[in-house]
Amino acid sequence: MYDELRRLAAHRLAGERHAHTLQPTALVHEAWRKIAGNDARVWSGREHFFAAAAEAMRRILVDRARRRLAAKRGGGAEHVDADEVDLPAPAPDDRVLAMDEALTKFALVEPRKAKLVNLKYFVGLTFEEAAEALGIAVPTAKQWMAYAHAWLRVEIQSARGEGVSPTD
Repeated sequence: MYDELRRLAAHRLAGERHAHTLQPTALVHEAWRKIAGNDARVWSGREHFFAAAAEAMRRILVDRARRRLAAKRGGGAEHVDADEVDLPAPAPDDRVLAMDEALTKFALVEPRKAKLVNLKYFVGLTFEEAAEALGIAVPTAKQWMAYAHAWLRVEIQSARGEGVSPTD
């Protein structure tokens, strides 16, 4: 399981910004500390284990993004009016936090579909691996992911105050 978790962590971190300092091994170790704790846990199966690992990795990445953004936005920096400067596209940290907020809302409405997104987005499982972990067929996983993608996109855009056009 360790090698598979490390491979998945490497896949997940490949999509992060280039200057990130968290390595796959460190992410796996932090995730393991979170899910194992001081107690010897018994997993009810592959789905249970990967769901716990996905949630732990998600929390680690979100916490790191929040810390980096908090450091960027404070510390006695001079205030500059945003209307006077060109703003870059949202940083990867902003995307991780936006995804986390939207996914938290989505989980209240569609918990199993949210679990699929967790496995795909935060752990990096393939459709085949995620479908197996959830005990569903691959075509079902793809349909769920398409639905989740649309739902999350609308949620993130509305949270940013952007409109969603029918052609999007």
